[in-house]
Amino acid sequence: MAQASPLPRNETGIATAIGSLKQQFGDRLQTGQAIREQHGHTTTWIENQPPDAVVFPQTTEEVADIVKICAAHKVPVIPFGVGTSLEGHVNAPAGGISVDMGQMNQILAVHAEDLTCTVQPGVTREQLNTHLRDQGLFFPIDPGANASIGGMTATRASGTNAVRYGTMKDNVIALQAVMADGEIIKTAQRAKKSSAGYDLTRLLVGSEGTLGLITCITLRLHGIPEAMSAARCSFQSVEGACQAVMATIQYGIPVARIELLNALSVKAVNAYSKLDLPETTLLLLEFHGSQASVAEQAELFGQIAGDFGSTGFEWTASTEERNRLWQARHDFYWAALQLRPGAKALATDVCVPISRLAECVAAATAKAEELGLQAPLVGHVGDGNMHMSPLVDMADADEVARTEDYVGWLAELAISMDGTCTGEHGIGQGKRPYLTKELGGATRYMAAIKAALDPDNILNPGKILPG
Repeated sequence: MAQASPLPRNETGIATAIGSLKQQFGDRLQTGQAIREQHGHTTTWIENQPPDAVVFPQTTEEVADIVKICAAHKVPVIPFGVGTSLEGHVNAPAGGISVDMGQMNQILAVHAEDLTCTVQPGVTREQLNTHLRDQGLFFPIDPGANASIGGMTATRASGTNAVRYGTMKDNVIALQAVMADGEIIKTAQRAKKSSAGYDLTRLLVGSEGTLGLITCITLRLHGIPEAMSAARCSFQSVEGACQAVMATIQYGIPVARIELLNALSVKAVNAYSKLDLPETTLLLLEFHGSQASVAEQAELFGQIAGDFGSTGFEWTASTEERNRLWQARHDFYWAALQLRPGAKALATDVCVPISRLAECVAAATAKAEELGLQAPLVGHVGDGNMHMSPLVDMADADEVARTEDYVGWLAELAISMDGTCTGEHGIGQGKRPYLTKELGGATRYMAAIKAALDPDNILNPGKILPG
C-alpha cells in the first residue's frame, strides 16, 4: 500500500473543536472508528488516514459554523462527497473534521428556459438527471461513478462525454462557498457569461477543497437529444484506433463519446457483462442529434474507421443496446478486478495531445508488459485521456514497488509529451510529486493563493501542493 505522509497534529485543538461541534450537531457528529475510516478511504491504494470526527451539515450556514469553529482552533477541515475520488483527496493526514455533504442533497432550482439549475453539493449525477428527465434536459458530465456534484466540481471532473460537452470547468456557471475563515461567498451571478473581476468560479473548480468548501453550484444544462446512436468497431492495433479517432475529430464529426479499450479490457468486460465483443482493440462511440444526423454521423465514422483497418463495425439506435454497451463500459473497474481475484486495481490517468495518444498508449502498454504487470486500459480518447489500471497483489512488496514505479513513469511520460499527469482524477495526495515537474514555477503562485486564502492551512491540508 502506498504510504501517505502524516502531518503534525493539533491534538488540543482537535479535541476542543470536536467538543464544540458535538454541542451544536449532536448525533450528526460521529467519532466511531468505522465511519471515520470510511471517510478516509476511497477507491485507491493510498494508506487510509481517517479524520477524528465526521459531521453532517444540512445548510450552508451550518458548514460556515463548522469552519468557524475549526478555524478558531486551527483544526483541519476535509470536505467529503460520496468517496469516489482516486488520489487520496479525502484522507486526513493531520487529522481533523470530515464534512460529509451527503445531507445537503437538494435540487434548489431548475431554470429550464435558461438551461441552468442550482443544486447543493450532495446531489449526485444520477439523482440530478432523473429529476431533469421530465423537462427534456440533462447534465452531461459523466465520470462513470455516481459521484456528487460537489465532488465533481471540486476535482474538475469530466468523463466519457467530455469530447462534446467539455468538463466541469465548462459547465459550472457560479458557486457558493465557505472560505477558511467561515465567510460565505458567491463567485458569480447566474448569467452565462461575465467580465466582472477575477474568475473565482474557475479558481474554486478543481481546487479539491483546499481553498473553500463548495456549498451550492449553478450548472449549465443541455437538451436531451432527439436521437442517440452507438457504434463499435475493432482494430488490430491501438495505433489504427487512435488514428481513426484523430481523423474523426479533424473531420468535424460531433461525436458525444469515443472510448478506447485494449484487448485485456475487452476480455474483462466480456466476462463481467456477458458480452461477445472481439477481444482486440475496441472503440465505442455515441452520437447525439436528430434521427437523420446520428445515422449520418455513424456512417461517416464507419467509413473513416475502415480507412484505418477497422473490422466488425456496427451501429445501432436501439436504446437498449446502447445502454447495454455503455453500462458495460461503466462497469469496467469491477470487470477488471475479476481478471485477477484478490488483486487491487490502481486506477491512474494521464492526458496528452491527441496527436501523441497512440504513442503514449503503445509505450504504456509495452512498459507494463516489461514490468510484468497486468494492466487493462480504457481511455476517453476523443480528448487524449487514458486510464491504466494495473492489478496488484498488495501482499507482494516487489510487485507493489514495480507498480509505483510504473505510475510515476507514466506521469513523467505524459508530461514529456506536453501532456498532464492527470486529465481528470486530480492531484490529491497521489500525484503531488509530479505537479512541479509539469508546471514548474507556477506552483509557487498556487502556494501563494493558498496562503492568502487559507493562512492557517486548515482546508484539506496535504493535497495538491508539493510538501
